[in-house]
Amino acid sequence: MRKIIFFLLSIGTLSIYAQNSLSGKIVDKNDTPLLGVEIYSEQLHKGTISDTEGNYSLQNIPNGKVIINYTYLGFRSVTKEFVFNNKNLTFNPLLEEAVFKIDEIIISTPFNKLQSENVMKVERLSARALHKTGATTLSEGITSIAGVSQISTGASIGKPVIRGLSGNRVLVYTQGIRLENQQFGGEHGLGINDAGIEGIEVIKGPASLLYGSDALGGVLYIQPEKFASENSTKININQRYFSNTLGSNTSLGIKSSLKNFQFLARGTYAMHSDYKTPLYKVTNTRFKEKDLKLGVGFHEKNFSSEVRYNFNNSKLGLTEGIGEQTNETHLETPYQDIDNHIISLHNHLFFNTSKLDIDLGYTINSRKEFEEHEEHDETENEEEHEEHEGGEAALNMKLKTFSYAAKYHFPKMGKFELLLGTQGLHQTNTNFGEELLIPNAIINDFGVFTTANFELNNNIRLQGGIRFDNRLIKTEKHEIQHEDEVHVFNPIDKSFNSFTASFGLKTRFFDAISSRFNVANGFRAPNLAELTSNGVHHGTNRFEEGNNNLINERNLQFDISFDYKSEHFEVFANGFYNKLNDYIYLSPTGEIEDEAPVYTYLQENAKLYGGEFGFHLHPHPLDWLHLESSFETVVGKQNNGDYLPLIPANILKNTLRTEFSSNKWLQNGYTSLSMHSFFEQKNISSFETETPAYNLVNIGFGGNILINKYTFTTSITVNNLLDKEYISHLSRLKSDGILNAGRNIVLGINFTI
Repeated sequence: MRKIIFFLLSIGTLSIYAQNSLSGKIVDKNDTPLLGVEIYSEQLHKGTISDTEGNYSLQNIPNGKVIINYTYLGFRSVTKEFVFNNKNLTFNPLLEEAVFKIDEIIISTPFNKLQSENVMKVERLSARALHKTGATTLSEGITSIAGVSQISTGASIGKPVIRGLSGNRVLVYTQGIRLENQQFGGEHGLGINDAGIEGIEVIKGPASLLYGSDALGGVLYIQPEKFASENSTKININQRYFSNTLGSNTSLGIKSSLKNFQFLARGTYAMHSDYKTPLYKVTNTRFKEKDLKLGVGFHEKNFSSEVRYNFNNSKLGLTEGIGEQTNETHLETPYQDIDNHIISLHNHLFFNTSKLDIDLGYTINSRKEFEEHEEHDETENEEEHEEHEGGEAALNMKLKTFSYAAKYHFPKMGKFELLLGTQGLHQTNTNFGEELLIPNAIINDFGVFTTANFELNNNIRLQGGIRFDNRLIKTEKHEIQHEDEVHVFNPIDKSFNSFTASFGLKTRFFDAISSRFNVANGFRAPNLAELTSNGVHHGTNRFEEGNNNLINERNLQFDISFDYKSEHFEVFANGFYNKLNDYIYLSPTGEIEDEAPVYTYLQENAKLYGGEFGFHLHPHPLDWLHLESSFETVVGKQNNGDYLPLIPANILKNTLRTEFSSNKWLQNGYTSLSMHSFFEQKNISSFETETPAYNLVNIGFGGNILINKYTFTTSITVNNLLDKEYISHLSRLKSDGILNAGRNIVLGINFTI
């Protein structure tokens, strides 16, 4: 990998220094210069900001077509495509005020359009909006997006659910490459810290055309933190405190940009004790996390490259019930110790009117689980506690993944755009512990696809494509002695193939109503756990048996969405119908093995349907007031009439939000009061229980405090204000009758110099 990076960077250093630049002046409709407008190119991973006179200058731009985005809080974004050919260009944009969300570039889709231009509707949550939720983890934070939920195990482990689909059916991308960290496990979290990210994009529905297997249910695309503006250096400190877990999250970052080099580094440390319900603390739900993110960007004539590295260590307690009530942070057994190394290399080669993107990634995931319980004397010091977090791991797996992707953007022919791409990975799983959940294995993926975008006129856009994928899985035979029995992992050598396609249409009715119609099919090859499991998953408290006769899951989903926007009112309606063939699910056999109930993997055709509906009212002349409401519903059923497991309950979210600003001491201030009403969930699978309805009340307050020339971004959030006793239908602790977290006060401060 180091040789590859060196080679690609060497290509750039041998090229001639580019002289292209873009400059201009940015004003509003009153011809007033705008200070602090962000001018940024996602293709180049670089940008700048406007000065007090509204002037800006972006240097060292390669030849070819480059998309530049102009964004400013409270104003509509402007996006323009420029063609550079060894000359300087000038552009003077006029920004208009916007009541609702900023229209942003979507990078998880192939043509990087503005959301308003995108054929596929994609939801986006910025890092600032994420922190306003007061969420303890990234997985919890994204549940503020309509149609997104999480399956949780305590406060530290959460897995995203998109319209009723979860696990390997939701693909996660980070640093531009797919995340591979044994994510199929029910007791595994995302393994991504929310510090050092710019935002999150969510594709709700099949995205196999763009990403291959495992994108059957949708994609979570995590955008890394942007580099600093050109010729600037910034130091950022972020601190958050969580009252419920007596937890803290401290992050320190520095980034600097020159004309053709950029650098950033961010270190984060988080520590939490057991989470507290209104009645008790849930023993050994404590966790610790260390996170390091590094990035280097390089730009030369016709060439742009970016290297990112992320190291994350998470120590996660696995609760066995309600025990000793303490505020300790040392880990009791059982617990997991997980290391994740992610390195990615992104290269963009510009050929005047076309472009080639080459992405390479390498991920090492080390997952250890410690089970033996040792008694502790109350007088033990913290050093001894740390020693307790060591010893031999009963479960010890290492997953190594090399991934690659190449996309060629053909020269644009009028209003027709075409892209040809390939993606793949080579993966090895190796066991080192005395216990096995899955065998040693080798996996190879390969896919090739093409997709096109056509703008028929200003009101009609079309997009479609086709793809072919192949996955090869080969495992070793293992015989594991456990008490008086031998667990046998029989070897497999299987190949899974699939064609996928999608088609979408975006149009406008009466100028104010945007509509999108999409139909897409996706697929998911069975994963190692589903094919080969033969042991107890302690995080889920069950003995799982694999089924090597499983075949591909396939689905066909129809999506329709309508958006109406006026100056003070916004309405949206999204509906979907998802037909699943050979849906893979766990079913109890009624047997007991190793003191745990036995579950096996079966397949059955199924369907999911539902949608998200809501409005946003911004009444005039009360410009400081916002009323937002949304309703989410999903139903999942097998063809035999049984309901699918882990389907979120219907939810109604109502939020009253105010905005205010004082140039003297507080800018971009806000207050919010919300109530989330979770309906009773009676549509349950054969091994689930019904969940009663409940309401959660949350409040928030914050803004930018100005002290001299420095700005402190502050926030205060209180989640579950009334300290409600409840159990989420998607909590893995529900079967033990363990409550979810009670009141949690989150204090945050963010400071940049």
